[in-house]
Amino acid sequence: MPECLVVDDSRTVRRAARRMLEARGFSVREAEDGQQALDACRAAMPTLVLLDWNMPVMDGITFLHRARAEFGPDEPRIMLCTTESDFSRIVAALEGGAQEYIMKPFDDAILAGKLEVLGLLPDEAA
Repeated sequence: MPECLVVDDSRTVRRAARRMLEARGFSVREAEDGQQALDACRAAMPTLVLLDWNMPVMDGITFLHRARAEFGPDEPRIMLCTTESDFSRIVAALEGGAQEYIMKPFDDAILAGKLEVLGLLPDEAA
């Protein structure tokens, strides 16, 4: 069973993402900030990190850079999830090592499409 670490300082966002991911067969852990997320990855590497950009303690982009420096370019797969719509921010996230980017608010269909792109869901069109 693939595991997703949902990292967001909003409990509501974490709860909504958990519901969508669990319905698609993921086990889910949660973290409130980038430092908790880094500690969680060190304890047990998730398949995917759904990562908020703007958080206290350690923001998402700092987590992204530290995770890539510590764990390498491929694990865990990281999907930035944020309200940041400026194209330069999206480019910075992808160049920093994120495999995907999703805008808030998102729904199940949008999340499922991104999971398919990452190869974490069977392609339902096939």
